[in-house]
Amino acid sequence: MPKTSTVLIYPTPMGAGLTKVLDQLNIAWKAVSDVSNAETLEPAGGWSGGIITVDGNPPEAFRIAEWLSTNENAANATLMLSSAEALPELADNTDLFDDFCLTPFHPAELEARLEHMLARDVESDDAIITFGPLSLNVETYQAMVDGKALDLTYMEYELLRFLASSPGKVFSREILLSEVWGYDYYGGARTVDVHIRRLRSKLGEEHANLISTIRSVGYRLGNASWGPEER
Repeated sequence: MPKTSTVLIYPTPMGAGLTKVLDQLNIAWKAVSDVSNAETLEPAGGWSGGIITVDGNPPEAFRIAEWLSTNENAANATLMLSSAEALPELADNTDLFDDFCLTPFHPAELEARLEHMLARDVESDDAIITFGPLSLNVETYQAMVDGKALDLTYMEYELLRFLASSPGKVFSREILLSEVWGYDYYGGARTVDVHIRRLRSKLGEEHANLISTIRSVGYRLGNASWGPEER
């Protein structure tokens, strides 16, 4: 990441495990106590992302996530840290964050998620990927369906682009985690499932079936050349 970028952390004080990972990645950060504090401490160039712990005070955690998602100066990269018990609350607020990590987290998993999520120097092949009504510009990170722009987070776009690059091919959750998120599989299949649900919702009812679920296997974009279809 650029040295001038600063990540918002909630809450304060933060855990030693998170501090260690951030320091290892040379990520500048500031911890905030609430939305007002986040506004006061916001860097001149805006927050480069957010790492928000849900447990403790879920209402305030989601208020901060919502503020980041609507802040024009902030980068669209928010990672939620959550215990398994708080997952239902995450499921009700999937439009407010980019990725999530279960706690207690494995340091290597969190490090890999942060590196990938906060990376912005992404190579492109200056091409347009099209599949039926779907169109993705890999240079500008824009996606459209039937000519209508899709409001996707960074990771939603990356997942859709990966699937669209090999239409008809089935990918397991483990492969998607490795290839799209860029880290080894630590039991985070829920990450893929949540992002697939969000993509289908944003594609709309008419086009949600562009992404097929293959039971006990994984997901694919489009139909296979033969065999029954599953959703």
